[in-house]
Amino acid sequence: MTDATGTDRSVRTGHGAGGSGPGAGPRREPGAGIGMAERQAMRARRDRMRRWAWGIPLWILALLFLLPFAWMISTSLKPDVEAFRIPMQWIPDEPRWENYTEVLFGENSILIPFGNSVFVAVLRVLGELTTATLAGYAFAKLRFPGRGPVFIAYLATSLIPAQLLLVPRFVYFEKLSLYDTLWALILPGMFTVLGTFLMRQYFISQPDEFAEAARLDGASEFQIFSRIYLPNATSMLSALAILTFVWSWNDYETPLVFLSSPEKYTLPMGLTSFTDENGAMAPGLSMAASVISIVPILLVFLIFQRRFVRAMTESALK
Repeated sequence: MTDATGTDRSVRTGHGAGGSGPGAGPRREPGAGIGMAERQAMRARRDRMRRWAWGIPLWILALLFLLPFAWMISTSLKPDVEAFRIPMQWIPDEPRWENYTEVLFGENSILIPFGNSVFVAVLRVLGELTTATLAGYAFAKLRFPGRGPVFIAYLATSLIPAQLLLVPRFVYFEKLSLYDTLWALILPGMFTVLGTFLMRQYFISQPDEFAEAARLDGASEFQIFSRIYLPNATSMLSALAILTFVWSWNDYETPLVFLSSPEKYTLPMGLTSFTDENGAMAPGLSMAASVISIVPILLVFLIFQRRFVRAMTESALK
């Protein structure tokens, strides 16, 4: 449509033949695309600066946490006289690899304590996963009289400090002829309140409709547990396995009380056997043994880290 001057009105008002049809958007001002691109670029720069502002302190904190490990590795490659020299030399001129051969195959070899620790940790993890899973499922999904009070009473036992139970446990295990055996370390670690609590909280978050549908199909309670709920609990089981393994691997107090024979010592007890001629700690040998002792924990964490992080994230969200 034209006016008296011959100018097309639709072009002047921005609603011409090409812009009035279905799907046509509003007319953009010149330079509108450039402004949007600049805003996106500024937003990207702000996000990048925000990540750096959070990332740099976290990197510094992580390096501070790694410093003791770096000192441990450095000291494990030095003779004892250079362990505490100031200023410290982080990289020794001539690494002393003999510290590792002495620790592994010398007079006070850690191979036997290492094997004892592996034996105790594996059985404790298997026992803990079995008992915590069954007990957690029972407290979460099974209906029986007194379920709530029994669970509260079980939780209340965690309020008793573990040190108060050392003497009763010592007397009890001595009467059962378990004193100075590895079973004195394994059996108490198979039943923990925290493991049962974690598994109960996981199972209670799972929908009951799964069990109801399975019961209608004729499944037994154990089949419901083993075929429906247990396969979905691998993340929480991995997290519990890592925690139990670390607790067992680093446990020093229990072996100190319940073991007296050097051939039964676990790794934390074996680390105390590296002394010099004056009876003081031999830093080079002790640090070499410590480096070897953390290898299994690193391997376990690297294998299960994704499931561990997933379980912790799911627990935090719930």
